[in-house]
Amino acid sequence: MRTLFSSCFYFLLIFQTGFSQQQATETWPDGSEISPWFHDYSKIKLEDLGKQYVLTDFGVENDSSIIQTKQIQAVIDEAEKNGGGVIIVPKGTFLSGALFFKPKTHLHVVEGAVLKGSDDIANYPLIPSRMEGQNLDYYAALVNAYGVDGFTISGHGTINGNGLKFWEAFWQRRKEDPNCTNLEVSRPRLVFIWKSNDVQVQDVSLINAGFWSSHYYQCKNIKLLDLTITSPHEPVKAPSTDAIDLDVVSNVLIKGCYLAVNDDAIALKGGKGPWADEDPNNGENTNIIIEDSEFGFCHGALTNGSESIHNKNVIMRNIKVQDAVRLLWLKMRPDTPQHYEYITLENITGKVRSFIYVKPWTQFFDLKGKEEVPLSYSDHITMKNMDLECDIFFDVAITEHDRLSDFTFENLNIRAAKADFEPDFVKGFEVKNVVVNGKKLD
Repeated sequence: MRTLFSSCFYFLLIFQTGFSQQQATETWPDGSEISPWFHDYSKIKLEDLGKQYVLTDFGVENDSSIIQTKQIQAVIDEAEKNGGGVIIVPKGTFLSGALFFKPKTHLHVVEGAVLKGSDDIANYPLIPSRMEGQNLDYYAALVNAYGVDGFTISGHGTINGNGLKFWEAFWQRRKEDPNCTNLEVSRPRLVFIWKSNDVQVQDVSLINAGFWSSHYYQCKNIKLLDLTITSPHEPVKAPSTDAIDLDVVSNVLIKGCYLAVNDDAIALKGGKGPWADEDPNNGENTNIIIEDSEFGFCHGALTNGSESIHNKNVIMRNIKVQDAVRLLWLKMRPDTPQHYEYITLENITGKVRSFIYVKPWTQFFDLKGKEEVPLSYSDHITMKNMDLECDIFFDVAITEHDRLSDFTFENLNIRAAKADFEPDFVKGFEVKNVVVNGKKLD
């Protein structure tokens, strides 16, 4: 039952939330103008995607027991040959290995349809790819789009990674070698989109990924609308099944989504290593809005890193969080020059373990012979208009190589098992109307 004070705070929060939403629609955290593109939530219409290629009309059988990669790929290739169109997965379950969409082709999964991934890595070829902040040959995803501008995935059906066998193999390997890396066990992602602009993914469910659920690399203008992305954290843990990985992208709208996975919900990537900022394959993530969404279990609701060099102008707002280990995670990697700036989280309710988590990330790193440890910076970080329960309020411990500055905490009502607050870690910390366990912070 709310105390009188917290009730008053709550209604004040609602009033201020409405005002802040109006303000947030106008400018990015650095003060630059937000394009009207971010306020266009219109859905792709099936009838606007060109000729419709229903799989079963082209000899693909509605049979979940047989792998039909070649047959489905032949339909995609036929659509490309004829000038494009939309590949429709009808009701039923269709088992496949890696599929490669071509220019002017799209994917539509109808309600009641399942595109299910093979659980044999042999059905995912080794090809030029991008994983964990490096370009390398890696296994294709179930759904791949390389250089497909205007690519869309739509429909109310399901893309199922069928990941159990891959998860079990990973945990067996981790049991044999606790220091094994993610890449030591061959696993496919669910969706990988590379060098494709004006991408829209809407309404579908992405579940049970073998590895990351969706990965967007070197793309511009991405809209992810009303998605459900889940992989279990119990009874079996689905390792490294990040819901959305953004890797050297700009202009991203994530809206109306439900994300619950056994790793990060939204991770901003972009490169790693002491010379990461000099590698043309790497780059920054800019102009990202995450709004009107809900988070179930995840390691981090919004995570910067671990392979990330520059993230700027990120807004996460109007969010309900059920069980995030960390609400905002700034991974300070000792081998990589990093800059996380102009990041705002606002209008968030629910329950998390750590409200803000800023610590060196030392699980895997390599200075590659460089003697000097790169400096990393986090600045202009704002967290405001929130009503949250958490285990740890201020989970911060940095090294001499990390620089934190210009943080703002405003209009926060926090109930925390551990309420310690050490603002001296940050140069220029503005605290306004912050209440922790009923006590206002100075």
